[in-house]
Amino acid sequence: MPLKRYGVLRAAVIDRRIETTDTPHYQIHLRASGVDYRAAVNVRSQQSPPDLLYLGVDRFQHPVTDKLRDLADGFTELESRAGGAALDFIRGNLFQRDQMRPVPTTAPGPENDLGDFLDHYVRRALGDDTARAYVFGEAWGPEPTTPDKIFRFQPGNGVHDIHMNQGNAGRFAGDNGVHQDGALLLHFPAADEWVAIFLAFQSQVWHTDDITGHPLTEIPNPGPAPVPGPGEPDHLVRILAALVNPTGPAPEPETVTLLNTTPLEIDLTGWSLHTALGRQPLEGSLAAGAVRQIRVTAPAALSNRGGAITLLNKQGLKVHGVAYTSDQSRREGWTIVF
Repeated sequence: MPLKRYGVLRAAVIDRRIETTDTPHYQIHLRASGVDYRAAVNVRSQQSPPDLLYLGVDRFQHPVTDKLRDLADGFTELESRAGGAALDFIRGNLFQRDQMRPVPTTAPGPENDLGDFLDHYVRRALGDDTARAYVFGEAWGPEPTTPDKIFRFQPGNGVHDIHMNQGNAGRFAGDNGVHQDGALLLHFPAADEWVAIFLAFQSQVWHTDDITGHPLTEIPNPGPAPVPGPGEPDHLVRILAALVNPTGPAPEPETVTLLNTTPLEIDLTGWSLHTALGRQPLEGSLAAGAVRQIRVTAPAALSNRGGAITLLNKQGLKVHGVAYTSDQSRREGWTIVF
């Protein structure tokens, strides 16, 4: 079954420690409104290959940050659904999959393993009283009679599963679900800067069922053009840009620009563009290396308050996706380049 108490902890960073056990974690001591918490961040997989996939994003921009600003300190349970603050690596277009890379748990020297990379960002928040960590995952506690095993505060409280929580097979398949992925976001108010840290296991599949989050393993062959599937490259067709806020009164001529990155012509018949407001079927072909501007039509539309745009192939698999913020769409007539 999916995570039981999924949500986000907003808190100040108090301390941190790299735990070296059979199942090592990067441990973070946090405090919110006088209550202590521990974030247990996996830095090694129990399944092969052991190295986690990692991505750290400086100056992170995504509409989810607008939903986090008004949260109070403490743990907030989130409904696992689209349109809220819940995270979904695949459907939320938080980043591009090929930006992640495997990183060793530990390695000699500075700034070359997962513990070092996490410490680089968390130490910055540790030295800033105004900074806040937003820890997405599953909550445990409070445990009134049990002190925390790492930082010894009492009662024990914390958040774990701070990583992708879908696409698992075997013993961890019971954790699968959509709109329940874990992550660590850090906000530095002085510069109004967001940093995002995303983790996933190499054993997880990146095309999952929209209801269960279980892996999609049978990918039919659509024809001569390759189709992304588990373990295959994505981004055959990329979303290059979008005109979200055209000049003039509504209804405005919104557009999305696509690029065929392959040496083959791709038939877009049966493909679709998805936005939070609806789905738009596509048709026609896109020549090798060609760019095509798609006029967005109802029921699809691009919100000026920020949103996501996703391109799906005829099998309903995600080929590419992007997101933009309300700030990016504020300037009338300007095209957003991704």
